[in-house]
Amino acid sequence: MKLNGAHLLVQLLTEQNISTVFQPIFDLANSCILGYEALSRGPKGHPLEFPNQLFLAAEQQGKVSELELLCRKKAIENFALLGLSGKLFLNVSPRTLLDPKHPKGETQHLLEQHGLSAAQVVIEVTEQDEVPNHQLLQQTLAYYRELGFSIAIDDLGAGHSGLRKWSELQPDIIKIDKYFIDHCHQSIVKKEFLKSIIDLAKATNTQVIAEGIEHQEELDLLTGLGVSLAQGFLLERPSIEPSRLFSSDLLAKQALKQQNSPELDDQTIGLLVETQQAIFASTHCAAAQTCFEKNKGLISLAVLNEQQQPVGMLHRDQLAELFAAPYGHALYDKKSVTRVMDTQPLIVDKLDTLDMVSQQITDFDFDIRRHILVTEHQTYLGVVPLRKILKHITDQKVRHAQHANPLTMLPGNVAITEAIELRLRRQQNFFLAYVDLNHFKQFNDLYGYASGDAVIKLLADVISDSCDPANSFVGHIGGDDFMVIFDGTDAWHTCQLIIKEFERRSQSFFTPEHIAAGGYWAPNREGQEQFVPLLTLSIGLVNPDLAFCENSHQVSALATDAKKEAKRYRQSYLFLCHRRKPATPIVRMRLASGAD
Repeated sequence: MKLNGAHLLVQLLTEQNISTVFQPIFDLANSCILGYEALSRGPKGHPLEFPNQLFLAAEQQGKVSELELLCRKKAIENFALLGLSGKLFLNVSPRTLLDPKHPKGETQHLLEQHGLSAAQVVIEVTEQDEVPNHQLLQQTLAYYRELGFSIAIDDLGAGHSGLRKWSELQPDIIKIDKYFIDHCHQSIVKKEFLKSIIDLAKATNTQVIAEGIEHQEELDLLTGLGVSLAQGFLLERPSIEPSRLFSSDLLAKQALKQQNSPELDDQTIGLLVETQQAIFASTHCAAAQTCFEKNKGLISLAVLNEQQQPVGMLHRDQLAELFAAPYGHALYDKKSVTRVMDTQPLIVDKLDTLDMVSQQITDFDFDIRRHILVTEHQTYLGVVPLRKILKHITDQKVRHAQHANPLTMLPGNVAITEAIELRLRRQQNFFLAYVDLNHFKQFNDLYGYASGDAVIKLLADVISDSCDPANSFVGHIGGDDFMVIFDGTDAWHTCQLIIKEFERRSQSFFTPEHIAAGGYWAPNREGQEQFVPLLTLSIGLVNPDLAFCENSHQVSALATDAKKEAKRYRQSYLFLCHRRKPATPIVRMRLASGAD
């Protein structure tokens, strides 16, 4: 028999089947680990494995205090068992602290039982919960302070009366909400907010932790603003056995791994995913409404089945409209959200390209205010606002235009270099073709610059039309030189097709007499008349050895050498270079005086 959410929660609490993962908080200024945030999980693969579902079920059943106490117990046990040093950060809901049924002194008792002191523990009070009695909360936290605990405000800026709570509670530490960290390097508003918070923290002698750091650019901005306490996936993910010692090498490797991850390049939707709570299909509409009321920023909630797979999307405005109708609450409070949710949301995989997702958005005419659901191996990962996708695509197009060749509008040198470097980092096999026009200068002199530009545009069109955009990248170096990156195995065939098609279509630029003669007479650089063949192509094709080619310069040098070999022939020629490694530098040494 399939168990519902209430039975699943009761079973977990009864069996105390909760595990703890720890995420380090790095002190970059002092090259040490300040401490670890304890994060609770249900059993692997369990419907209540992840904290959003776990605590939502507890809230629906009125067992948040009981669950928090169990999570706290497990966190202290595991922290002591692992022998971790530094601070232990414990998440505590204000409502739990103020719950008269919540046992007093239990945390202190657990610490003593495991040989820890209150001075090692930071009580993280989430800023997302609205507190009706601020004075009572102040008194409760004052009690914890007297015992030796430090106090932190978590998710500052995410919820209710953040600055008021800061002023009244006077925390030792504030943790800035992830929203203000996410792509902060690209937002003037977020930068100014961060500056204000940091200045205020300095004035009040409060430590600042930036959490949710996922990109190197975010970390660079934050350290530049003076933030030295950092936490996030870029540095280290939560784990059962976290790092014990600070390692600059480890941080550098983590940053490089994140930057080089094929799953996070700027062509895939996974780069834009935002972690957001979800609800189960068994959730009642009244409970879902509570979620919206607690978090004013929520527009939609993903609805999941017991396998953590998305089955729908519940929108705030639609639910509000139902409850605003006469007898709305009476009709829908106890009904499952499946009765009112959108059953056909856009669901994509994190590895889907932005172009693919953009096409789906256009085809299905989605509301610009909505979010799309993102999965990893069909399991819910998070959401992406449609506005964020469109902004990212627009930014890409602007950047592309800045570096594009003005004649053909194909990607220029910067984009070509980045495309090669990306494949080298991924260790992704590819072919690189260097395409060059032969006899172009003489043609340009004889037929004029307008015809010369038209021929270059023709070559750009021929290359683009011949290549599969899903498996190739076409770039224009400049002048009559082009580069093509092939991710598939049809590079040789495609290059032959380019030569054949260009020779056919380029004849329209010559007079019948020149076509019949196979060329024309024109002066060379010394002013002497010489016979010049019709336009032809030289293509050098290489397949770089990823074990030896370390950068785009070495790969480009290989392609340039191959192109030079192809240009030795007067007719169009495709030269496949069998050398795959960078050339060994030749060092010529002057012989000593008197040497043979």
